[in-house]
Amino acid sequence: MSDSIKVGSVALECPDARQLAAFYAQITGGTVTSADDDWATVRCPGGDIDFQTAPGYQPPAWPDPSSSMQMHLDFLVDDADAAEARVLAAGATKFDVPPGDHFRVYADPAGHPFCLCIAGALGQ
Repeated sequence: MSDSIKVGSVALECPDARQLAAFYAQITGGTVTSADDDWATVRCPGGDIDFQTAPGYQPPAWPDPSSSMQMHLDFLVDDADAAEARVLAAGATKFDVPPGDHFRVYADPAGHPFCLCIAGALGQ
């Protein structure tokens, strides 16, 4: 027995679990391993992302300074331009915030922020 703690997955609330799972499977090259009206799971490189349908879900208003981001996902990419084209084609929206030298910020179709981070830029 060990006292180690490992991340199993991250779960995002959204208006439609199946729809958002399909988006993340498309952008990560992952696979939707389960999906129903309430819950969906995507197995993608690096781990699982779960989606829970929440009928009253309200996306964050970030980058509005009066709103928090709530949370965001970081994805490592080798080619930021190619990855950007892929996520935009899948339905992401690019935030109108100045990108850093090593990342770009987007929103998924449900409004959750996520970043495409250039692999190796921060020692990952």
